[in-house]
Amino acid sequence: MKRIYRFAGRVTEIDSLYDKVHEYCRGWLADRVTSDAVEIRVRSTPEDLELEGSRSDLPYIPSDEYLEELAVYRQICEQMPFFDTILFHGSAIAVDGEAYLFTAPSGVGKSTHARLWRTLLGDRATMVNDDKPLIHMSENGPIVYGTPWNGKHHLSTNMASPLKAIGFICRDEVNRICPLTGAYPKLLQQVYRPFNPAALSKTVHLIDLMSQAVDFYEIHCNMDPEAARISFEGMSGKRLLMNLKQLTDRTVVVVTHRQAALQLCDQVVHI
Repeated sequence: MKRIYRFAGRVTEIDSLYDKVHEYCRGWLADRVTSDAVEIRVRSTPEDLELEGSRSDLPYIPSDEYLEELAVYRQICEQMPFFDTILFHGSAIAVDGEAYLFTAPSGVGKSTHARLWRTLLGDRATMVNDDKPLIHMSENGPIVYGTPWNGKHHLSTNMASPLKAIGFICRDEVNRICPLTGAYPKLLQQVYRPFNPAALSKTVHLIDLMSQAVDFYEIHCNMDPEAARISFEGMSGKRLLMNLKQLTDRTVVVVTHRQAALQLCDQVVHI
């Protein structure tokens, strides 16, 4: 079964064995696009599914439909570097029109930290992708795209947002954030590395460009809501006023976002 989608701006045709992968990707369907416009073509085979099964570390035998979802995305990501786009393992969240990306080894807590940001920031925050976003290196810098491959919580939006900063999550008892230099080795660990030598070479080049285009931070955090405030203020350069009842007549408040200013006024009225 063939259908056409748009991932990270690239028109992609998927020719699948099962229908479930199309249900999985339905939010990215490309309307009114013909096969002549296809830039990436993917066709899954039983051999592809068998290979994905041999790589699986799940404690159970996954279904063929699930293995096809993995196989399809792998084929897409093998071709994406030729369009200046790479797959990044991380949780991407957009706030006030800019994307922030949290990354760490599986199980450390990047999705948990993104959830703390959503709780802290409310409607200002939108999940771009909670597990495997695509990053396109444009002339104006890296752009993060949501994809259907979005982790166990299935949090993703079909959207694009310029990438402002990347935070490497470290578990700690004390919440703190510090700028990180020499991030290239850490980036390399979190980016999908294609088997195709030409695609791998292109990927390495794109990682190098990204390492020069955004800010990097090391985020030491626990699961306390205060961790989100500290990392947001450190990565965005914006200050959040958490409790107006603690204000005195000597307090000076600086708000850099219009919506935050309106919320501030509303809180002042109700104190």
